[in-house]
Amino acid sequence: MKEILASLPRLNDKYSIFSCITEDAEIGDSEFLFSAKDGMTSKDMMTRCGSKILDGYRPTFDATAIERMRNAGGKLIGKCNMDEFGFGTFSTTSAYGIPKNPFDLERSCGGSSGGSACAAAVIDGHISLGASTGGSICCPASFCGVYGLVPTYGRVSRYGLVDYGNSLDKIGLISSDPERIARFLPVISGKDTKDSTSCGQPKLELKGKRIKTIGVPEEPLAGVSKEVLSSFESSLDALRSMGIEVNRIKMPSLKYAMPAYFILATSEASTNLASFVGMRYGQQDGDLSLKFDDYFTYFRTKYFGEEAKRRILLGTYTRMAGFRDRYYSKALKVRLHIIEYYKKIFSEHDAVLTPTMPFVSPRFDEISKMTPIESYSADYLTCPPDLAGMPHLSVPCGYNRDGMPIGMQFVTDHWEEDSLITFAKDWDSAFDVRKPEVSL
Repeated sequence: MKEILASLPRLNDKYSIFSCITEDAEIGDSEFLFSAKDGMTSKDMMTRCGSKILDGYRPTFDATAIERMRNAGGKLIGKCNMDEFGFGTFSTTSAYGIPKNPFDLERSCGGSSGGSACAAAVIDGHISLGASTGGSICCPASFCGVYGLVPTYGRVSRYGLVDYGNSLDKIGLISSDPERIARFLPVISGKDTKDSTSCGQPKLELKGKRIKTIGVPEEPLAGVSKEVLSSFESSLDALRSMGIEVNRIKMPSLKYAMPAYFILATSEASTNLASFVGMRYGQQDGDLSLKFDDYFTYFRTKYFGEEAKRRILLGTYTRMAGFRDRYYSKALKVRLHIIEYYKKIFSEHDAVLTPTMPFVSPRFDEISKMTPIESYSADYLTCPPDLAGMPHLSVPCGYNRDGMPIGMQFVTDHWEEDSLITFAKDWDSAFDVRKPEVSL
């Protein structure tokens, strides 16, 4: 562990993993090292959510997930770079460094938990806390060739997580070793009196339950690149050889998940970000002689990034009188329909399986040419389970001819994390997972 701590500055110079690194180089009584997405509060490091507007903000408390990891013997080594407030697919909207894919430094780690996935890929046996709203754990896990688990909404306390979308945000785990995910999910799970949404779940039990039947929806595969589809189809053969029944199914309602997600997520985000006005957290360098509206406008214009502004505007619009029923209320109905459709599938199958992302990690020059709509569309496979609040897992399933990782995503019914973790461990034994070449 001392070697890892000593290597952090060099790793960060190369990969831009962290926005902050611990200043305490002593191991002390710590039993393991972990990192956390910079959207979670930590009392010994700044929490900035990838945004200039929070520069200088030092919380006085830990997020519950971080506190529980510390209490279990963990040492927080750094806060991981992320898209500003989670707004992005490629971690390119961060104000404190854009994490670089360890398989190709010219490519993205994915987003918004890109730094967390990068840490999991380059630090041997590492565990990192990520957060997912619409794919922010599974996307970077797929791009970086590691395992990413998103628990059921409410399984892990959100206390201390700076909100993007309250009804969508979930804290999860990213690691190259599924055994570590199995070890630490029980640590961060459970009731928390500080978060009312964490009080209703059944107790987490990991009994080794196995997935026996999988449904593969045909509709989402139409938008997947040839190289991703080829690896995915090969993985289906591997699953059959493991004794898992694979069936092709229809889930036409999945196409409505992404528009519903963006309406709900941006609506909630525009409300949550209303408190960032330069008077409570982070930057406070405005002209206090201005009227409140003028100060508010000046400050948010100066310090919010373009993507944050775009999503605030979109979310404010969809909640306006006269538009709320047309957009926001309808999106809530779509969410319920998608949950019901998943439940119908789960009455006959243990899991639903798709590729995680429709393409391998793109180069930064390719990302710069994407329109916002093209960038948003990349999340169409990861949005449905997040919208439904269902647990899901991304596992490596192949590599393209350039050696870039490809992932596939399993979705199970609410509270069924056990079968996902069991599968991840079985798959890790059966599949040849490659690791990037990293020199500490």
